[in-house]
Parts: sequence; C-alpha cells; structure tokens
Amino acid sequence: MNFTVLTLFPEMFECFWENSIIRRALEQKFISASTVNIRDFATDRHRTVDDRPYGGGCGMVMKPEPLAAAIRSVKKPDSRTVLLSPQGRRFDQSLAEDMAGEKELVFVCGRYEGIDDRICLDFIDDEISIGDYVLTGGELAVMVVIDAVTRLIPGVLGGDDSAEKDSFSDGLLEHGHFTRPGVFEGEGVPDVLLSGNHREIEQWRLENSLIRTFLKRPDLLKNREPDPRETEILKKWCAEIEGLIRKQSLPGSDPLSGCQ
Repeated sequence: MNFTVLTLFPEMFECFWENSIIRRALEQKFISASTVNIRDFATDRHRTVDDRPYGGGCGMVMKPEPLAAAIRSVKKPDSRTVLLSPQGRRFDQSLAEDMAGEKELVFVCGRYEGIDDRICLDFIDDEISIGDYVLTGGELAVMVVIDAVTRLIPGVLGGDDSAEKDSFSDGLLEHGHFTRPGVFEGEGVPDVLLSGNHREIEQWRLENSLIRTFLKRPDLLKNREPDPRETEILKKWCAEIEGLIRKQSLPGSDPLSGCQ
C-alpha cells in the first residue's frame, strides 16, 4: 500500500511517520508514504495557493491550478484520490476495510474555506468525512484514515486476528481488557479470565462485547443480524430480565410476556 498526501503543511506528518504502528509498517515495508507540498506547484513568485471566492464572502479558497498540478504529478492509473471534507461520506470500519484493498491512496488536504469545486468534480475519486464537525484542515483527518487503514493490512499488527477483534470489526464494541496486577485499588479481575478455560473466556468476551454495545452504542445493534451464539446470549438475558420483572411485579399487574 502506498500513501501520498498532498498538503500545504508536510511538516505535520514528520512525527506521524516516525512513531508507533506507522513507523513499524514503514520499516517492514508493509506500506510506503510520502507528502507533497501543494505550494511547490504554484507558478507565481509569491507561490500563491489561495484567492478570494467568487461571489464574495469570508475566507479564502484554494486555487485549482496548483492542486491540479500536484494531483497530476502523483496520480497513477490504479490510484484512488481522496479529499477529506465535511461533505464526504462518513468514514467507518467498513470503509477502512474497503480502502485497505487499494494499492495507491492519494489524499488531498483542504485548507481555508475549502478547495475550488472544479477540482472536486474533475480530480477527486472520493470525498470522506471523519465526523460531523469542522477542522482547520484535512491533515489530522488524513492521519486518522491512514492509521485505521494501515492496521487492516495483513502483517502490520503481528497477530493474524488482531484487527479482526477490534471494536466495530464485527459490528460490536470490543470486550474489556485486564492486565497485572490482579487487584488494583480494591478492584479485581473477572475470575473467568484467570481460569485458563479458553472456551469460557471466549464466551465471557462475547457477552461482555454485547453488553458494552447495548449500553454504550445501541445504535450498532439496530441494523445488525446477531449470529447464533449471540442470539442464545440475548435469549438468556431476556429470560433473566423477565424473571426479575415477574418477581418485582405487584399483585394484579401484568408482567412482560415471554421473550420470543
């Protein structure tokens, strides 16, 4: 996978390339990465990359000529050019998995009020947003996308199933994690994790994942079909909840009917 970032601030990526998973992925050649300074493609002596918007209004707009020249300098037949924009489709784990299958990703970082719309129409393959808020520029958003995509490239995380067990990979939040010491400020570790029984541990992790998703992100469950194991867990919870309600019901009240 090759990442190319077109930006007015290439220095922002120097630390990003040199640390953590990204650095290891570069050293082991799972990925290659570079930045291109859009200002280098300005043709006037002041290296101008922005101008006032037609029709008036506040702020400045990135000029099309330097951007078009920068994109043309790096774009290849099999590359995908992506603009980070609040107007783009929402970035999520599914989209990260899709992008991880590409050979070349070219990212365009906007600044000011945005880029000339003719670039969006003629030079951009995809517009992506990392959330419903506005950043000063696209650089931080690009780092988020590159980090998420790099983790999904086979071999980058070491373990074959490391990325598959991350939150959102299967539509659920990830289960809780614990490490030494066994007791911290009076709080212990769930006994099952100390049992050595891998089947029970796996069951606990699945249940913990389900309950975390239900409590923290119930929206993730609405359009997701549970698998048979998850269905059994949900039925068990339903029966337990129904039992509690029956015990608490007052005489003459109508407790919940049986779960289906």
